[in-house]
Amino acid sequence: MDSVDLEVLKRSAEWVDQGRRVLLVTVVKTWGSSPRPEGAMLAVRDDGHVVGSVSGGCIEDDIIDRVRRDGIRATRCEAVTYGVSADEARRFGLPCGGTIQLVLEPLNRESGILALLREIEAGHLVSRRLDLGSGYATLHPARAIDGLSFDGKTLVTIHGPRYRLLVIGASQLSKYLAQIAVGLDYQVTVCDPREEYTETWDIPGVTVVRTMPDDTAVAMKLDERCAVVALTHDPKLDDLALMVALGSKAFYVGALGSRANNDKRRVRLKDFDLDDADIARLHGPIGLYIGSRTPPEIAISILAEITAIKYGVPAEARINVAIAKARAQAAATPACTVAHQA
Repeated sequence: MDSVDLEVLKRSAEWVDQGRRVLLVTVVKTWGSSPRPEGAMLAVRDDGHVVGSVSGGCIEDDIIDRVRRDGIRATRCEAVTYGVSADEARRFGLPCGGTIQLVLEPLNRESGILALLREIEAGHLVSRRLDLGSGYATLHPARAIDGLSFDGKTLVTIHGPRYRLLVIGASQLSKYLAQIAVGLDYQVTVCDPREEYTETWDIPGVTVVRTMPDDTAVAMKLDERCAVVALTHDPKLDDLALMVALGSKAFYVGALGSRANNDKRRVRLKDFDLDDADIARLHGPIGLYIGSRTPPEIAISILAEITAIKYGVPAEARINVAIAKARAQAAATPACTVAHQA
C-alpha cells in the first residue's frame, strides 16, 4: 500500500495506544476531479494533529477546525460529502466542481488497527470490513484485483505491502528507473552480480544485491504486486530472471531491447519450462511511446507502461514503443508504384 497511508495507520495505532482520541478519515468515492484517490486516508488526533491527506488541503483544514473546536466526541462512524454545490467545491478547493465522499471513523483499541499492521508487515494482502452501524471491523484475505467498496453501510478497504520492483542490471538507465520508482512508492531491488556495475550505486531507498538474478527472483517470492524489468542485454542474466518472473504472478514483466532482440529472446525462452501463455506476458520492447531518447526519458516511458498495467488500462489505449515504431516505419516507407504495360 501507499507509504503515506501506511504511516497513517502506524501513527493512528500509536495515538490510540497513548490513550488519545483519533478520527480516521477515508476517501470512499469521488466525482469529477479529485486530488486524492479512493482509499486515501487521514488521521486526526484530538488536539488537531494530523497525518495523511484526503484532498488538496482545504477539506483537511475544515476537519481539523471542527476537531479543535468540538473535539472527537462521536462514537459512531459517519459518511460525509464535500463539494456537492459549486460554492462548496470552490470553498473546499475541489477542482472542476469535484465532489468527495468520506467515512469518518472514531478509533479505539478494538478497531483492530494493530492487527491490520501485523498482517501488512507479514506481507499479507487483506481487506478490512468496517460496519458503520456498530463500528466493528474484521480482517479477511484479499486479492490483488480487489478494490475499495462502500454501499453506505459497509466499507471495505484493501491493505497490504508496498508494490515491489525488481530491476535486473545496475546500468545508468537502472539508476534513473530506480530513483523515479522510489518516488512512485515502489520498494526497489536492483540485482547485478557484476561488481563493477554496483560499486558506485548511491540511490537512497534502493536495495542493491549481487546475487544471480534468478536466485533473487525466487527469493523475492514474486506476487501480484511485483514488477520485473530486465535491462542488462545479457541473456545469461536477463533470461534466467525472466524465466522465473514469467512463471510467477508478477503483474508486469518486461525486457529492454529492440523488436528483433525481443523476438530472439522469446525463442530462447521456449527452451525453458514456459508455455506460450507465459511467454506472451513478456513486454518487450518495453515502455510507452513518448519519443524518449535519454536514459531518464526511457525510465519515464518504462514506468508509464508499468503504471498503466498496474491500473488495468486496456491494451488498445496504450501505445507501446514497438507498435509506435512499426507504424512510424510503415508511414516513412514510400508507396511502391507498379508500371502496367499496355
